[in-house]
Amino acid sequence: MARTSFKLGKSSNPAMTNEDVRKLVEKKAYELYEKRGRKGGHSMDDWLEAERIIKGKISK
Repeated sequence: MARTSFKLGKSSNPAMTNEDVRKLVEKKAYELYEKRGRKGGHSMDDWLEAERIIKGKISK
């Protein structure tokens, strides 16, 4: 199984586009899905949680 983890920090590119952010959210949402054992029915929850996590890391 491939790892989809990634880290963001103060060294992140400040010129990230909305598309860049969307891709990061997509990767994180998939990571959350895998962490839950690939059980369906929670895609919206995963997406919203991923957005919260990514946007929180970007704003630091």
